[in-house]
Amino acid sequence: MGKKVVITGGCGFIGHHLIEHFIKNTNWDIIVIDRLSYASNGFDRLRDINIFDDKRIKVFTVGLQNPVSTGIRKEIGQVDYIVNLASESHVDNSIKEPVRFILNNVKLVLNMLEWAREMKPKKFIQFSTDEVAGVAPEEVNHKEDAPHNPSNPYSSSKAAQEDICRAYANTYQLPIVITRTMNVIGERQHPEKFVPMVIKRVLNGGKVFIHANKDKTKAGSRFYIHARNVAQAVYFILENTNEYLNKNNIKSGVFNIVGEKEIDNLSLAKFIAEVIGRPLKYELVDFHSSRPGHDLRYALDGTKLKSYGFEYPKTFEESLTKTIKWYLTNTKWL
Repeated sequence: MGKKVVITGGCGFIGHHLIEHFIKNTNWDIIVIDRLSYASNGFDRLRDINIFDDKRIKVFTVGLQNPVSTGIRKEIGQVDYIVNLASESHVDNSIKEPVRFILNNVKLVLNMLEWAREMKPKKFIQFSTDEVAGVAPEEVNHKEDAPHNPSNPYSSSKAAQEDICRAYANTYQLPIVITRTMNVIGERQHPEKFVPMVIKRVLNGGKVFIHANKDKTKAGSRFYIHARNVAQAVYFILENTNEYLNKNNIKSGVFNIVGEKEIDNLSLAKFIAEVIGRPLKYELVDFHSSRPGHDLRYALDGTKLKSYGFEYPKTFEESLTKTIKWYLTNTKWL
């Protein structure tokens, strides 16, 4: 018999890739909860993957700033897994409106955890970010036990979500897992994000502004990862691990989902321009002055997940090249 999974934020960028993965690789029933904000693009992503199955997928268009209603709880019933992806995630928006942004992210995780207290799922995954650990100095890749050191309101709201999850795991013995993911790329990403933004500007002959150190001699770097690889990792963690948050072991129940290699943003932009076959016009800008609250380098250590036997199905170059070519034939997403 198939399982039932709730995916919050399922109409968003990472969420819809997770749904696509589950539809193709499992017989699970999928419950989607999404308030359909600007970042969700309505139902466009779910329509575009062209595998929507109304017998296996139910979508509830509600926000999570209020408790999940009794009616929705009854209609959904018991579920096996909850994957809580829903959150505001744009750093610039968090800097412009920190109070609204933080309250949104804290309220929604509290409401999901209160629902989980009643439902008692087999596993609750809280989707988090590398940014909770803050800036990573050169040659330092943060492991699962790295202390929280958020640099902006977005990362502080995610750190708060993690700590609230720990409190609920410790107090109510909920089977909670935290995943931390670095910069995710892929099809149907919001054009405010770096890869589609670069593609659009290269196609239009515009200039790409790349954040660098104060001397403008070194571009910032990230470990980019495709959303399909993230989806595969989440599925693997759900089905093949038995770790949960544990107050006696801070690493327990935390998994870093990390791209295979680090690349600086200038090299990434050059790669994109090369695949497109057009010149890259760019300018290195001082990230300290132009985007306070942003860090030049984030980095996670992905050794733990690999030690369980997990391997990513696609390399970074394969994933990025396929993504760029997809956007060239699906320009409406730019």
